[in-house]
Amino acid sequence: MEKTRPQAEPFRTGDGIALAVESLNPAGSPTLLFAHGFGQTRGAWGGSAAALARQGCHCVTFDTRGHGESERSPDGSYHMQQFAEDLLRLARAQSQPPILIGASMGGLLGLVVAGETRPAPFRAMVLVDITPRWETAGVERILAFMQAHPDGFADYAEAATQIATYLPQRNGRKSEQQLRPLMREAADGRLHWHWDPALLAGGLVQESERYQPRLLSAAAKVDVPVLLLSGERSDVVSRDTVDEFLQLVPHARHVEVAGATHMVAGDANDAFTREIAGFIHTLDDADARRGVRVS
Repeated sequence: MEKTRPQAEPFRTGDGIALAVESLNPAGSPTLLFAHGFGQTRGAWGGSAAALARQGCHCVTFDTRGHGESERSPDGSYHMQQFAEDLLRLARAQSQPPILIGASMGGLLGLVVAGETRPAPFRAMVLVDITPRWETAGVERILAFMQAHPDGFADYAEAATQIATYLPQRNGRKSEQQLRPLMREAADGRLHWHWDPALLAGGLVQESERYQPRLLSAAAKVDVPVLLLSGERSDVVSRDTVDEFLQLVPHARHVEVAGATHMVAGDANDAFTREIAGFIHTLDDADARRGVRVS
């Protein structure tokens, strides 16, 4: 359909980094701003963004700095504050306050922005398998995968094998066509993951851990509707971290997605999309009762 065809939207951050942004159904409403996790790209939202655009939403996806087709830091330095400022700038660039759909790192950035910015730049938030405090073992598993092949891969088949081992819950292997947006070919012909290696070489990971007090404080100040979607089999969030979050944000609603791991959107995309659509309807109903019109 015409309204779901990707449209390139060049976007520059405050410090001049060019982010790769796609927009589906620009004339739709409400606006959904999708923020992916560490090591992912905007492609992680492909199925859900297309489906929600067909349902009438304006869906905006982007690669964060150092990821995918977005530019890398010229000096190799990355800081959480930069990512948060990028997200805030993107949110403010929309024609209406967007509903943030933030997975993992994207959700943490959303908490900082929503809790520390007034007026809130988001109409509402969907946090995907992330809480201000997380399970260290799950994060270490993700980082181990990202750091495992510094010399890259000989071909797409080798990369597909590694992904299949890392995500055994998925059916089938990724094809070369699916992998091409996730890989970069070096001068020697070897294939490397899309992210800037400096993201792992620097202190960004340690910095995110030091952010936990700030995240907890920001979460307690979030005053927009919140839906937390967690994976039933996640090793990044737990009953304890979810309970702590719900105490900090008592107006938040929590849904556990059956069978899903930390990669909720990829493991159970149909269920994930249905939950988001249902959440949007509750927002629309609440606005209608208050006589609020969102255009």
